[in-house]
Amino acid sequence: MTQKYRLGIDAGGTFTDFILSKPDGDVQLFKVLSTPHDPTEAIRNGLAEIEARAGVSATELVSQSDLCINGTTVGLNALITHRGAKTGLICTKGHEDSIEIRLGHKEDGYRYDPHYPPAVMLSPRYLRKGVEERVISTGEVRTPMNEDDVRAACEVFKKEGVESVVISFVWSVLYPEHENRAAEIVRDMLPDVHLTVGSQLYPQVREYTRTSTALVNAYLAPILQKYVGAIDDYFQSLGSEKPVRFFQSNGGLALGETVASQAVYAINSGPASAPQAATFIAEPWGDKNIITIDMGGTSFDITLAHDGKANVNKNIDFLRYRIGIPMIQVETLGAGGGSIGWIDEMGLLQMGPQSAGSEPGPACYSKGGEMPTTTDANLVLGYLSPGGLVGGRLQLDYDKAVKAIMTHIGEPLGLSLERAAHGMFTIVNNNMVNGIRRVSVERGYDPRDFVLMGAGGATGAHITALANEIGIDRILISKLASGLCAYGQIISDVKYNFMAPAPYRLDSENVDVTLQGLFDGLESRGRDQLTKDGFAEKDIHITRTLDMRYTGQVHECTVEVDAFDITPSSISTLVEAFHERHEELYMYSERHSAIEVVNVESTIVGRVERPERMKQSKGNGADAAKTGSRKVVFSSDGARIETPIYDGSKLGAGDHIQGPAVIEEETTTLVIDPHWKLVLTDSAVYELTKQK
Repeated sequence: MTQKYRLGIDAGGTFTDFILSKPDGDVQLFKVLSTPHDPTEAIRNGLAEIEARAGVSATELVSQSDLCINGTTVGLNALITHRGAKTGLICTKGHEDSIEIRLGHKEDGYRYDPHYPPAVMLSPRYLRKGVEERVISTGEVRTPMNEDDVRAACEVFKKEGVESVVISFVWSVLYPEHENRAAEIVRDMLPDVHLTVGSQLYPQVREYTRTSTALVNAYLAPILQKYVGAIDDYFQSLGSEKPVRFFQSNGGLALGETVASQAVYAINSGPASAPQAATFIAEPWGDKNIITIDMGGTSFDITLAHDGKANVNKNIDFLRYRIGIPMIQVETLGAGGGSIGWIDEMGLLQMGPQSAGSEPGPACYSKGGEMPTTTDANLVLGYLSPGGLVGGRLQLDYDKAVKAIMTHIGEPLGLSLERAAHGMFTIVNNNMVNGIRRVSVERGYDPRDFVLMGAGGATGAHITALANEIGIDRILISKLASGLCAYGQIISDVKYNFMAPAPYRLDSENVDVTLQGLFDGLESRGRDQLTKDGFAEKDIHITRTLDMRYTGQVHECTVEVDAFDITPSSISTLVEAFHERHEELYMYSERHSAIEVVNVESTIVGRVERPERMKQSKGNGADAAKTGSRKVVFSSDGARIETPIYDGSKLGAGDHIQGPAVIEEETTTLVIDPHWKLVLTDSAVYELTKQK
């Protein structure tokens, strides 16, 4: 059967987005409210919306799609709210507290703050059990494993109703036999629990990072397993003959069985697809330096691509938990349309991080919310249509927004309605600007050298104000902006990461043979997995990374290289690549010093055919799309300016608009500040430039 469709689904905290694509570039965006109590309900609602508006039944759509892809915040939300599985840890005796000691310091930004509370432990102290065993750094067994200690731990876990178990021993990456035997005992005594083995999930040198990564995985795995199972079962009931793909934090797709067992890879799966969409959309302009900002109802996500490549982090503290696996760097803030405005104990106006989400939502949603939110402020400022959002299907109550803002902000601070609302708008913008600077300025990038890419349903109302503050003078916003992450999913590839410890100096004898053997083993696993998944050899691409350091250094840096045969002569290529990377990160290199490798990793990618770009029909001039005007606030004095309103669906390629203006698309609204000019291009992307 000819495959007619490709479906991307991005489940966010407030809205779930659906991108339906045909091979010829015809792309449609659909949006429904998320259902946190049952994420599959939102998918059913979305497919019903597609059937009602596009005339494609859920059965026809699923059975005739080459790929159905799901990005989810299920794992992320469980970690944020600490609603994961009850988790037990089996570790080397004497190391029960290593995850609490956290290498002896708090995370960056709070290291010297005595009042900053400790992180909530995903495995409480009474469920962390030590086992007598010891492997030393050479891989030699110093103390054999006491199997009775493992059995005793299992008895405690059984009594306490533990749902997930982690096994992580010291230096297990060099001698995994102890962990493997302990795993056999756990599976025998606790056959129904989910089991994570540290040396299998993440075989990296460094006990704390490996154990913490395994704990996060175990904490989330039962939830992701249930979610993946429900999604797969639902799509199979609709006649799907191909498995659903799930988006991973590393920027690639994977099968549900992989996500279920390696849940940590799906922890940030939703926003991780934004850089793929951004670089694809910006290709016609030749832009390779892109900052993508995605403001939804609950959060504000920032990603950065430099020279066409998204920033990838490893060994980072994410939501206060150390995670070692490679993840697209996403700076996430509690700054969405549902961010609540409040006054602190010093009488200062604050925005977020708490959010009204979709339930009960902003006050103007009339779903029980009474606190003022960013969306309420935007409605009062004239940015949003009083007629409602999502094409009028989500009605807005202006009076309830006014009441919430005046009751909780305006009257307590002695501000007019307009000044209170603009104060809320300004503060949430400042929060977002600080986040943008963290992914750019604090990493050595000047944001003025980047184009700003808009994503998310709420971003358009803030984007020119944000660009003004940062100093960026070019903005790109696709007509699919409010579903950009879902769009990124349908143009992404299948990706797997495989790692191995490699504690070898580059000047040691036969190191070329050793490293090549490690890479061959990792890449053979990846090729086998992709071959079973239906990929031909020509569609498989491999890159390699090595964690390297000068001998004696405490921390290593990651060096990416192409896949090539490692021989005595090509070792010099690795040496030079490390020196250059060290200079890039730290402004110096020690070319006289010996270099050692700590870990090696292969990224194996199965290339997925991309649909054609969207096409925008030629316009008849912006005046044909003008629907009227309304008074809009653009400044802190609260003054309202009569501002033209345009129907985005009636704009065509080549149409120009000079700010101030408001453009109302079905799923987003673009607020164009004075001194900005906009043109809609033939690839259905709005290009905004600041006038000098």
